[in-house]
Parts: sequence; structure tokens; C-alpha cells
Amino acid sequence: MLSMTRFALGTRILGLSLRGKSSLAATMAKYRKMWKPTEPQNWALDYQEKYIPFSKNQLVDALVKEFHSSNREERLSFLQFVSQVDSSLVPHYYSVLEQLKTLYTPINPDRDTLQEFYLTDAERLTKEQDVLARMEPLLDQANFNKLSKEALAYALIVNHPHDEVQVTVNLDQYEYITFWALGQRIGPLRVMTATRAQRRGFFGTARIPADRHYFKRVIVAARTKNAHLVLKCFKDIPLEGLEQLLPSVKVRTSIFYRALLNTMLMVFGQRRNIHSLELVHMLYYRSTSNNSELLDALTLRAQEEHAKEVILAHSFLLRCHPQHQHPLPKETGVETDSKPVEHLREQVEAWLRLHSGLEINFCAERACKHLKELGIRGAAYPVIR
Repeated sequence: MLSMTRFALGTRILGLSLRGKSSLAATMAKYRKMWKPTEPQNWALDYQEKYIPFSKNQLVDALVKEFHSSNREERLSFLQFVSQVDSSLVPHYYSVLEQLKTLYTPINPDRDTLQEFYLTDAERLTKEQDVLARMEPLLDQANFNKLSKEALAYALIVNHPHDEVQVTVNLDQYEYITFWALGQRIGPLRVMTATRAQRRGFFGTARIPADRHYFKRVIVAARTKNAHLVLKCFKDIPLEGLEQLLPSVKVRTSIFYRALLNTMLMVFGQRRNIHSLELVHMLYYRSTSNNSELLDALTLRAQEEHAKEVILAHSFLLRCHPQHQHPLPKETGVETDSKPVEHLREQVEAWLRLHSGLEINFCAERACKHLKELGIRGAAYPVIR
């Protein structure tokens, strides 16, 4: 996936130091030497899925049926708690979004208001780094995983056997590149093409979607030199196709199709056009938000994940400690006992596994902390020491 990549001597490519870039180059060289790797090394440990794959309404309905349906009073009490959680979170995330937009407005490439002052490239770069730093807590609360150097090296080097579209990425062009992802799945992923003819293989046979690693959402933050920060979110993106989301890439033809050049020149040209069209279709149909709109969507997602975690913690703690019906104490220095928190994590993860069929890492400590901070009457809590 990476063709004739050159490494500049700057210090900001991929957000890495000079030593970090050397390490990335070594990791990429490692994958070049591997025979058909299928995932980044230590991927199961490196990528820990935290995203709760239910909407808040789906989650509330399921919890009502399973835990809060013994009588009408219990059901209404739980629904009142959910409503209070929503009301409590709105002001906080509204404030977070306003602060983030204030930071982002001077560097927003899509702004339609007058530019207040001119920014040098260095000043713009500094402001972009400030925005990305402010986004990190939101991305974490939204249960995105920041993809590691190992995953990035794998994505830049490895081609999936069913990928016809390949691109050339010259890392010298970039100040930084960062990917975040959530909702890892393994299954068939269809290629988005424009015509029925393009949905068929090289010899006219129907394309059979292959099972592969892909993500329900991927966010990319990238900047080419002397340009601006590009923020984009995409859906249903394969692990080996991350580099296709970057700005300033060039479509290239795979070795297989180049080998046919001498005998089938016309077909070669047609395939190259199809590959370019498929890349355009992926960027168009799988893009969900860009730049300022992405900040809105990210904040809403973080708010919803926050609410879902608190609601799950409340239901399972209430199930284990039905006698606790008052707010969590907020005294300074009070800590949550690790044993009940660990038990909560195990219980919620088992429930999520049963209902989704997926391995989800539930952030029990964070959920208990947020539940304590809300201090809503009716919230159960773990043993406090």
C-alpha cells in the first residue's frame, strides 16, 4: 500500500519524533518481509474495543425488560434516572463543544465568515495541535481507539488480496497523520461501485465479498505541508484501507493488472478508471462528517457513550446492591473499592457479550466515577472505603 515512501528529516510527520519515525520505518520494513500477514502484531492486545454497540434507547429498553420490570414504580424510577442523566450531561458537553469550536474557528477551512487575522503556517500548525489535544478526551470518552504505530505500519504496507484499489502515499508530504477507530468487525465488506458491470470481477464473474477486519467508524486527522488540518470521519473502513482516506494520495494499479499491460492495454486503462472511481465512491459514500461537523458529531457520540456507561453501571450496581438508593458521596479523597468495580466490569462485559456477541471492554472505573459525580438520587453505588 505504500509505494516508494521517503522519510524527511522534519520532526512532525505522523506526530512522531525523529526517533519515532525511524521506529516506524523499521516496523514498516518488518511487514514488507512478512509472508501475507493478516493483522498487526499483538493486535488483540493493542486494540481493545470499548464502544458499546447499542444506541442509548436500545440499551434502556433492554435494561428495562431485564432489570426494571418487576413493578411500575421500579420502571418509572429507572426511566426518571435516565432522564436525569441526560439533563445533567447536556450542559457539560455543550460547554465542551463551545470551547472546542472557539479553538477551531480560526483554522476552520470551511468557515464562511471573514478572516479576523492572518495566520502564518507555524501559527496555524500550533493551533491545530491545540485542537487535536483538546479532542483527545472526547475521543477517549466516545470510546475511539487511537491506532498505534504498529497498526499504521501494517495498514501502509499490507494489501488485502481482494483490494484492487491501491494508492501511493508519500509521507514526506505530511506534517502529521493520526487515525482513531471504533467498532471493529470481522465480516464481508462490499465494494461500493457505480455500475452493475463494475460489481463483477476481471473475467465477468460476480465478486464475492471477503471476510476482513473493518471498523464501523474511523476518524483521520492529517495535514499536508503548507496546507491545513483535515478532519474526516468514515464508516465501514477496512484495516488495510486506512491510507486511502488520506489527502493527497495517488491511485496506482496493482502488480497483477500492470502485468497485463503488454497484452491488454485497453482493459488496463479501463481497470485504472474503475479503481479511481471506486476510491471516489468510498470517499463520498462512506464519509459521515468533515471538519467542524465532525466536532459536533464527536461531542454527541461522547455524550451518548458517557450516558450509556453510567446507565449500565447504575443498573448493575442496583442489581447487586438494591438497598443503596441514595446519591454517591463526593467527599474529596474517597475512592471506589476495586473489588466491586472489577465485579461490575465482569458483569457488564458478560451481559454485553451475551446480547451483542462481541468482546467489549467496559470502563467500569470511569463509569463509577461519572456516576458518583452526577450524584443523582436513586443511583446505586459500589462499596466505598
